[in-house]
Amino acid sequence: MTLQTCNLQHVLVPHLLLLVLLLLLQAWRGCCHPQCLDYKPPFEPRQPLAFCKNYSKFGCCDLEKDNEISVKFYTIMDNFDHSGYMACAHYIRSILCQECSPYAAHLYDAEDANTPMRMLPGLCGDYCSDYWQQCRYTLSLLLEDSGNPQQFANLTATLEEDRRRFCNFLELKDNQYCYPNVLTNSELNSKLGLVREDPKGCLELCLQEVANGLRNPVAMIHANDGTHRFFVAEQLGYVWVYLANGSRIDRPFLNLTRAVLTSPWSGDERGFLCIALHPRITTVRKAYVYYSVSVKKEERIRISEFALLTHDDNQLDHSSERTILEVVEPASNHNGGQLLFGHDGYLYIFIGDGGRAGDPFGKFGNSQNKSTLLGKVLRVDIDNNDDGFPYSIPSDNPFMREKEARPEIYAFGVRNMWRCSIDRGDPVTGRGGGRMFCGDVGQNKYEEVDLIVKGGNYGWRAKEGFSCYDRKLCHNSSLDDILPIFAYPHKLGKSVTGGYIYRGCQMPNLNGLYIFGDFMSGRLMSLKENVTSGEWQYNEICMGRDQTCRFPKLINSYFKYVISFAEDEAGELYFLATGAPSATARAGVVYKIVDPSRRAAPGKCNVKPSPVKIKGKLIHFYPKEEFVINKKPTTTPVPTTTTRTTTKTPPRRKSPIIIIKPPMPTRKTLRKMPQPSTTATATTTRKTTLQTTRKTTMRKTSPPPTTPTLKATTTIKTTSATTIKPPTIPTTEQMTMATTPATTSPTGYRTTVMTAAFSRIAQIPITTLPTRRHWRPFQYTPFTTSQPLTSPPPPRSPHTTSLKLPQTAQTSARYSERPEALTTPRAPYWSQKPTTSGYKPQRPPINTTLPKSQEVRLWHGEKLESAREGNQVYKRPQGRGRGHNRGRGGRRLRVGSVRLVSVDGLSDRGRVEIFIRGEWGTVCDDLFNSKAGTVVCRQLGFTTALAVMKRAALGEADRSVRILLDDVECEGGERSLLECKRSRVGKHNCSHGEDVGVICG
Repeated sequence: MTLQTCNLQHVLVPHLLLLVLLLLLQAWRGCCHPQCLDYKPPFEPRQPLAFCKNYSKFGCCDLEKDNEISVKFYTIMDNFDHSGYMACAHYIRSILCQECSPYAAHLYDAEDANTPMRMLPGLCGDYCSDYWQQCRYTLSLLLEDSGNPQQFANLTATLEEDRRRFCNFLELKDNQYCYPNVLTNSELNSKLGLVREDPKGCLELCLQEVANGLRNPVAMIHANDGTHRFFVAEQLGYVWVYLANGSRIDRPFLNLTRAVLTSPWSGDERGFLCIALHPRITTVRKAYVYYSVSVKKEERIRISEFALLTHDDNQLDHSSERTILEVVEPASNHNGGQLLFGHDGYLYIFIGDGGRAGDPFGKFGNSQNKSTLLGKVLRVDIDNNDDGFPYSIPSDNPFMREKEARPEIYAFGVRNMWRCSIDRGDPVTGRGGGRMFCGDVGQNKYEEVDLIVKGGNYGWRAKEGFSCYDRKLCHNSSLDDILPIFAYPHKLGKSVTGGYIYRGCQMPNLNGLYIFGDFMSGRLMSLKENVTSGEWQYNEICMGRDQTCRFPKLINSYFKYVISFAEDEAGELYFLATGAPSATARAGVVYKIVDPSRRAAPGKCNVKPSPVKIKGKLIHFYPKEEFVINKKPTTTPVPTTTTRTTTKTPPRRKSPIIIIKPPMPTRKTLRKMPQPSTTATATTTRKTTLQTTRKTTMRKTSPPPTTPTLKATTTIKTTSATTIKPPTIPTTEQMTMATTPATTSPTGYRTTVMTAAFSRIAQIPITTLPTRRHWRPFQYTPFTTSQPLTSPPPPRSPHTTSLKLPQTAQTSARYSERPEALTTPRAPYWSQKPTTSGYKPQRPPINTTLPKSQEVRLWHGEKLESAREGNQVYKRPQGRGRGHNRGRGGRRLRVGSVRLVSVDGLSDRGRVEIFIRGEWGTVCDDLFNSKAGTVVCRQLGFTTALAVMKRAALGEADRSVRILLDDVECEGGERSLLECKRSRVGKHNCSHGEDVGVICG
């Protein structure tokens, strides 16, 4: 038995160690990222650096900053003789140039805006020891412009005589990121500056919230007039004007709500669908709109022309409407909905095939019938039409001279193209300019992306994607169709939303990348063209983890239903999404796509918008999402023993532990920051008010920081608003008050260095040190007996590099911050960040699994699936222990009883488990929607389900727990999940990674 146990240990231990190492590697990969001291990504300088040449290709310095560092270096080296210069120049240069390192924020411990920066970059232990051995007395020269010269003279005089204290002050305990290891780490430098990818190859990008509170934002365009305004259209019929600073004009640009045909039903495709401004809007002053209308109970598509008001560039003249074209719609879906102007100046109109399933109209369907405008791409000339017909036909339209063909047709064989764009072309070479990309929504198998060309036949209804749909038409030799550049199955998504090729300036990594998405699944996707082969490479886009997106104003979550994409006047990309696909729900948001891996060089992308005359009021924009940089990590509570002491009260601290949140420092502000007096500290220190509450409906948690520094932890318990004030820093620094210099006699270059340093502080008396909010606490053991004026902090370990205070976890619900009058609750996938246990790697915050609820399947004419298997009754197997059937208080459990299993012990949320056949088991998230969640919550005594969490977001069951239900579809009124449509008990095609959870309320 002992031998078998030993053998088992020999087999299991290596596997367990391997698993632990993999988890640690995964956590390490996501812990840090390139970042500069200005809280922005690194960049490639516009001109090569002359001094810090190692960072000429990629780093955090431009030529101006490089010159500043060079001047400082030579100022320091003026204090050296030849031998000192030869011995220490390379140390000084290397330390100063770390401001240019792409990992400067980590080296200076500045990744967190809520903690102080280091005064000097963090060094590796061996390098620090060599530096101390060779050039220890240069420390005072490096610090002399960092603050009070007397303060740092006393500090350095003490540190320079003790190697341990010297390196405690300079050393960065993270061996991966300390200098110079950060230069040689292959993992950090192999793909430095490229778009970050997760282990599965998913491109990690971030977002910036630009507008919110919109009702199904279906389109966003710009005026291309130098003002950098953008116009956002709502399905209801409003178009709003946003200025370059993000504020919105209170008067709508257009209001067609009385004419537009739509409804509040989720997934209704009718409504105001698109707007396009004339490419010469400053002179022609016209706009064109595409919307659904009812004429004598007949549904139609109408394309109209409006003129700008003569006295207001931010409002259309509603009385100037002129109908350009109307097309009768035989069904309420497949309405198309795209207008755009090509580089040729003509107006392109994209119309759907008329609706229903399979284009059943006529012998070949509408799309292949060139005598109808349905299922076509049209091209018309709308210039010089004031006195005659609303439009004319361009002379080179491909079917202008074909008998029985409509001359407006530019391309045919399309099903329901939703969102098209025109490539601006490469900003340097112009390659690709004028290409037209469209997403064409599929029937029941494939979604496709097409490159539109003149006279092209895109195959519908003969083909769907690359496969045959109508086999008779598909094998017709005269089809001669153009295949899509990319098609994907309904496993990835069921309603494509066409996007744009990025041609902006701010994110050079994204140049040439076609970014698009899927309305149903919420996936963001990309295509990159191989110029040599002409093939397009697919990569999914996922949201960067918290550390990846830890930049000002960035977020890493979004609403699920991706409605449209857009670009602004500068070529930056956006997408429009909503949490509730209804024309009346204020749940729409506009997001800007941001690459956190690389930015353009400072000054390269400066934009100066032309002034705009405003009539009316401006509504300033306030983001509702919590910025990643402001997310508060939670701290791990101190373990307690099983023995509880109730009679002894712990001593009360004289000075409480307090959390501070200083503003984001930059190197410039650190050098020039004024030194407040100790008496004015309380009034000049910024106060931060944090709202804490017991309500934890959508609590967000983050794993504890992995930085190897001592974290002082405290728990704040309150039910009301708590004002957390900054700490009172002792006016006498215990750790640095050494008034007697070392007794060793200076020799060699030390005499020169120390004379230069102390000559600047001669005749300065030793006085009380001032308080500095952004000064990094000294990192060595206190040795003085001076008494501070306030209560001293707890003693630190001699190996502690810094003392950082924790940050409170924000527990307010994301959607509870939104006023009910302005918005509606989010879709469950995007409303809460998954909570993970300590040993389980955190999942990405955006759930891109394929949702299968039927409530919005008609949004782009998707075919409904057949109903699943009905309810089934099964006998409970014999031989089960009676203990399995007992609930709380010994009550016998009914078949179909449910419970919520939460790692946090919360009763209102958790993984859904159901009791069937004498055992508890989990439920898969396939088809599980809010109605099914409501059934669960009502069984437990709650009113409704606030959110349904998929992909095991609220915890994953152990392998010993069976998966009992899959494909659960409820109407909301059932008494149990067993009464809903579902698969047979125990039959499933999922894993515990798809365990569903709910949040009840």
